[in-house]
Amino acid sequence: MKHFVLIELRRTKAMAQFRQRGKTWTYIVDMGIDPLTKKRRPQVSKGGFKTQKEAKAAARLVELEKQNGTLIKESQMPFEQFAKDWLKTYGRSGVKVSSVRAREKEMKHFISVWGPFPISRITKKMYEERILELNEKYSHNYMDGIHACGRMIFKKAVTQNLIKINPTEDYKLPKKQQTVEELEKEEEDINFLEKEELAHFLKLAQSEGLEMDHLVFTVLSYTGLRIGELLALKWVDFNSKQGTLRITKTIYNPTNNFEKYQLLTPKTIGSKRTIEIDEMLVKMLKKHEIKQKEVKLKNKPIYQDNGFIFARDDGHPQLRKVFETRLHRLLKKTEITKNITPHSFRHTHASLMFEAGATIKEVMERLGHTDPKTTTVIYTHVTQSTKEKTSQQFSKLMKGLLN
Repeated sequence: MKHFVLIELRRTKAMAQFRQRGKTWTYIVDMGIDPLTKKRRPQVSKGGFKTQKEAKAAARLVELEKQNGTLIKESQMPFEQFAKDWLKTYGRSGVKVSSVRAREKEMKHFISVWGPFPISRITKKMYEERILELNEKYSHNYMDGIHACGRMIFKKAVTQNLIKINPTEDYKLPKKQQTVEELEKEEEDINFLEKEELAHFLKLAQSEGLEMDHLVFTVLSYTGLRIGELLALKWVDFNSKQGTLRITKTIYNPTNNFEKYQLLTPKTIGSKRTIEIDEMLVKMLKKHEIKQKEVKLKNKPIYQDNGFIFARDDGHPQLRKVFETRLHRLLKKTEITKNITPHSFRHTHASLMFEAGATIKEVMERLGHTDPKTTTVIYTHVTQSTKEKTSQQFSKLMKGLLN
């Protein structure tokens, strides 16, 4: 026969009961009647206390919280359910579709281990261990996103009174020591063409490129636009008299379906800008506009004119994937072995601006950079290259004088 003791304590209208089961004690606090529903509230209980004294002390804290109106009955809602509900709310808060997709991907790293767990049972230790585990697998930038997602989820749970303690509070993402391989990879990610390589590539694009190839790669290398910004350009963004392009949007099309694209605001606040272009580009764009008008007349029944500069023959904006494939095709015809992507032309533009004497601030403004990190890496590369050339020129000069 199981032995248990039941004791009732009365304190300012609250009632606590204590039960002993085996060697541990449990408290049960009566929460009284809800003044709005007129129904009895669920009791609050907790067990596992080694002594009755410990159980009484814990119950007293619950009673005080109840009196002060600060008592939170932690939720037994599974983490996965709350996280998915939070994502729906997050998606309706005016953020970009791309941001929602990123958060959905990030929170899966938590759902995979905590899915059925009540959100209130996830402790600071559990959160820290999960982050450290993920930190071994992913880059620092991606971990920033995962940690940010975790903070948002648990912060929302606190504001909804589902948990008392936010397990992410005061937790700082550990600094990750980069390996030699990672540093080399980072440098590879900032590949760009030297001016001689660019000239060779653009000549090839003109002679052997497909429709719009020469124009697209010239605009990318002469403006430093992101490929998404370029494909989102409309004729209203082009001012031929002033020789400017206005960047106010970017195209989002993760499925590469030419009809299922979205126009989003640029990557950052600084990405919204108006840049000057030279006379050669103005002439190329005007010539392209005339040719596009001919295509409109020819394909009038199917052409959906939304004003895109780099449009397909049906009026829809051209796909990023198309120009990635065409770039790969052209690079095969050259002797350039670098890992060049459409984004490499942005880095190329920055490097040539530095070589022409532009400052870091001027390059950042033209490219719409808010974080100087990438700009500075390119600047360092260019200045180092210039130093080497200067050193070689000095050596040649002295060699001539000494001979």
